[in-house]
Amino acid sequence: MKFEDLLLEINGFGKFQIMILCINFFCRITIPCHFLLNNFIAAIPTHHCDISALDVSDVFGNLSQEQRLAVSVPVMKNGKWSSCLMFTEPQLQLLTGSSNSTDLPTVACLDGWVYDNSTFVSTLASQWDLVCEKRAMNKAMATIFFVGVMFGAAVFGSLSDRYGRKIMLLVSYISGMGFGLASAFASSLIMFSVLRFFTGFSITGIAIVSTVLNVEWVDVKYRKLVGVIDSLSWTFGIMCLSLIAYCVRDWRWLTVAVTLPITLGIISWRWVPESARWLVATGQLDKAHHYLKQCAIMNQREGAISTITPQTLKSIIVNEEGTRKYSYLDLVRTPKIRRLALFTGIAWLCVATTAYGISFNITGFGLNPYLTQFLYGVVEIPSKFSVYWLLDRFGRRKTEVGSLLLAGVCLMINIFISKDQWIARSTVAVLGRGFCAAAFGTIVLYSSELYPTVIRQNGMGYTSFMARLGVSMAPLILLLEDVWSDLPQVVLCSTALIGAMAARLLPETSNRCLPETIEDIEGTRKELILSEKNDKE
Repeated sequence: MKFEDLLLEINGFGKFQIMILCINFFCRITIPCHFLLNNFIAAIPTHHCDISALDVSDVFGNLSQEQRLAVSVPVMKNGKWSSCLMFTEPQLQLLTGSSNSTDLPTVACLDGWVYDNSTFVSTLASQWDLVCEKRAMNKAMATIFFVGVMFGAAVFGSLSDRYGRKIMLLVSYISGMGFGLASAFASSLIMFSVLRFFTGFSITGIAIVSTVLNVEWVDVKYRKLVGVIDSLSWTFGIMCLSLIAYCVRDWRWLTVAVTLPITLGIISWRWVPESARWLVATGQLDKAHHYLKQCAIMNQREGAISTITPQTLKSIIVNEEGTRKYSYLDLVRTPKIRRLALFTGIAWLCVATTAYGISFNITGFGLNPYLTQFLYGVVEIPSKFSVYWLLDRFGRRKTEVGSLLLAGVCLMINIFISKDQWIARSTVAVLGRGFCAAAFGTIVLYSSELYPTVIRQNGMGYTSFMARLGVSMAPLILLLEDVWSDLPQVVLCSTALIGAMAARLLPETSNRCLPETIEDIEGTRKELILSEKNDKE
């Protein structure tokens, strides 16, 4: 008997599985809020040099604020006040138009900056003056967060395979909420950076553990549906973030607002079952039987479980060594797993870099940042519903490759669209974000099906590590616009195409049982050797 057969007996997608899916769905909404939080808390408001110190001068007494700025701050080519420069002394002759401001001596702002609070009441930039020569620090905050996510993915992936999915989910909930709330009240930039690192480290466990739990409790027929629903939690999270950020415009309270929903996860954790598939794979038959019995009762299949005992589960133990502990080293010990790890790692790195490279650029297309973020979320809905059909029609591999290729095409088109055509650029960017969403939704389900149960969480931890490496690079890629305005688009386009080539080299998994052991992948267990016909499709 295989575990898939046992799931069919007790209903592989009944009330029990729906309960797990719903709990994880609502608890995961907070994750994209934190992942994209930097778009709002680290936004740079319109600003100019603070000239209030000049108010004591008699020459300023009868001048309006607009006139004071005109004689104190140079005007840039786009007609706006300079953000980082001021005249060495007031230039009253500019009021009569008798002088060209471009020829006058300037210095860096001497007394700080004045910020426009019409869009953002408070951000990291206005809190700690992260502007002008410190402007890159705002992007660095996102990189620091995702470096934490990257290491957290590796740690939680390994610990979940060693100690179980459920306990590590609770650890992630509690630590993520603690560090998230603490970061909102940081008194210095260094303290904030450290706390954001540990927030990212902790919260990533929610993402990778809940995804694996969802997949391991359903049968082959419904894995596709579960994968799409699971990815929709990110979509709703993105949309919720734009609405919350629009209502809460102070960075501290916005951080609190997107962290508090984790409370729901802590409360509902008691109803989340351990993965029976993992328990069987590790030889914990009594516990596995307990959860399988709960599943059968809730799904009204008590008769199916009545003949199953912990002893009969021995026939589906997949880890012949019983108590053997697997690690990340098992991802490189055998040739086929090693090849699998290489190409899934490259694919995840490229998908994440491309998707977040677009997502972090919410102010680069001329629209209101709240509206842009909301549209990025809205476009994911039809994108991910289309994935549901595409996965059946074309399979996992072709859907992944096609989505990345189309995302690359959108990025390429935007290179040739003039900067002043912001409607066209925004439309193409939103479409590109939609294709990236399809690629991301597919690769999560695809990877969870590629790795065997005994190292699935290790595999997902590794791929998540690679994804967060890509995400941490995305803000730095956007800084390349200082070298050439279109260079970020060129890099992201190239990244999407490389990801498509890597995904093309992965095996198809559509309509196949989940592999249980490394031997299943290497082909030494005859009953699960992959079909050559499907590999050639």
